Amino acid sequence: MHQNKLFPQVATRMAAVVALLFTSAGAQAYGNKPDAEVIPEWNALLESVVPAGGLSPPRYYAMLHVAMFDAVNSIERGYGRYRFSVWASPLASPEAAAAQAAHDVLVDQFPASKATFDTALAARLASIPPFRAKPGSDVGKAVAAAVLAWRKNDGWAAAPPPFVLPPIPGNYQPTPPAFGPPQFTQFPTTTPFALLTPTQYLPRHPPALNSQEYADDFNEVKRLGAVGSTERTAEQTQLARLFASTITSTVHWGVWNHVARDTAREQRLSLIETARLFALINVSIHDGVQTSHTSKFVYGLWRPVTAIQRADEDQNPLTDADPAWLPLITTPPYPSYSGNMACVGASAARALALFYDTDAAAFSVTWKGSAGNPDVTRTYQGFWQLAEDQANARVYSGIHYRFDNEASQATCVRVPEYVFALYMRPRH
Repeated sequence: MHQNKLFPQVATRMAAVVALLFTSAGAQAYGNKPDAEVIPEWNALLESVVPAGGLSPPRYYAMLHVAMFDAVNSIERGYGRYRFSVWASPLASPEAAAAQAAHDVLVDQFPASKATFDTALAARLASIPPFRAKPGSDVGKAVAAAVLAWRKNDGWAAAPPPFVLPPIPGNYQPTPPAFGPPQFTQFPTTTPFALLTPTQYLPRHPPALNSQEYADDFNEVKRLGAVGSTERTAEQTQLARLFASTITSTVHWGVWNHVARDTAREQRLSLIETARLFALINVSIHDGVQTSHTSKFVYGLWRPVTAIQRADEDQNPLTDADPAWLPLITTPPYPSYSGNMACVGASAARALALFYDTDAAAFSVTWKGSAGNPDVTRTYQGFWQLAEDQANARVYSGIHYRFDNEASQATCVRVPEYVFALYMRPRH
């Protein structure tokens, strides 16, 4: 019988194809290249359902992005795991894994929006060859289950313990108009996502009430933060209201995720790099704001509205009382030192600078107008510039002293430095 000399060549090529398919890179070559947009897509879905106020959003964002990173990395394995690593078929789609992990985390945390999440997952999986989508989904399911089990008893849902201080000068007291008890007092005992303890980077003690530093910052917030201030500029008033979300539907948690989204697209980051960036930022924000919020209950410093109305009690000749003084923005119900808003900005800005190996970046942020107010777009030349706006906004709001912000900026940058140094490191 005549033997076709092409058969050995065909067999050799088929063997090469089969061998290539049984690698992650080969599976991508014969399927769809993973779409990095799956990360900001699910980030936006979370933003659409997450509470606008309070301190719970960082936990949701961190859970989502830890799950997405570990799901993708379980397949691509370019980095050390954040928390979990599961077995993955070489045919598994990392894109499907990310979508499934995100879906399962969000359905668990926001069951009322399950239909929305189901639709988004189905659309994403439909774009991936089935022989890759199914094993990818299996990875995502396993990682999401592990993340949810990890955070199930992290202390966030515990009953907030009471926090009451005697009404002596300097001690926090409930603030107008509600005069309600301090909120989120359970946060200092919640398990961090990365830090060893919430006091790992505790700020230094606030300045003494009779010090020059205290008087200088007291008088600044008294002048610029008053509800009827004649010294605060229109731009400063706008910044105060933007970061307080009184004229916009864009909450500050979302702002930094928008910056991550836009810079990732501009830099054309891969799926694994995009997942890593979002995990770094959101874990840093969570553990950063946990650091600042914990310090509030360690030091228990009174808020400016209390301090200004009772300045005749502070033993500082450089401060004067104004019993009728009120801030531009309603004071949040917990102590002043250190500042949460400044910490969010410092943590996120430093995380971005570490990831990109530079703080210098030209970008813009758009706050969507609400209640009939127009959109506002501001342009920045560096991540820290945005962080400064975020911190200063609280002085202009009348709810923080400058030393609150400076303490957070000094300590909260250490959180992303810790995360960046120990988590999701490149494999060599």
